Amino acid sequence: MRLLYPLFIYLFGAVLAQATSVEKKVISTSDAPRAIGPYSQALKVGNTLYLAGQIALDPETNRMVEGGIEAQTHRVLQNLGAVLNAAGFSFSDVVQAQVFLANLNDYKAMNSIYAEYFNKAPPARAVVEAAKIPKGALVEIMMVAVSPIQYEP
Repeated sequence: MRLLYPLFIYLFGAVLAQATSVEKKVISTSDAPRAIGPYSQALKVGNTLYLAGQIALDPETNRMVEGGIEAQTHRVLQNLGAVLNAAGFSFSDVVQAQVFLANLNDYKAMNSIYAEYFNKAPPARAVVEAAKIPKGALVEIMMVAVSPIQYEP
């Protein structure tokens, strides 16, 4: 019996490692701005989607939208929504968000737009002021989303 215990532990560990190994899948859509560096718009690992930070670039022109923090927040969330959709997710699947503001005084205006996208069970969130956001953006948001596990035959 003493000899079987280490064998059982080894086999159980091997089975568990194989069962928990999951493939990561790159998610990309032309409905959101293309990555401006060596990163993916999102990575899907199992039933979790990790979305890269989005700034307020118009995906058609690749230029920053005008109109201040409200317009930029809408564009950022539209960009994130496009990536979520491309992966088969929605805003209701978002469990965590990180918001970076060029000026923390824009918090109230950003928050009012953000609330329009998360009116039921909003995700956990952090908001911080960043010294500098790429391309002079006023806001950048990144997210993590989880959807129910979908079994594939």
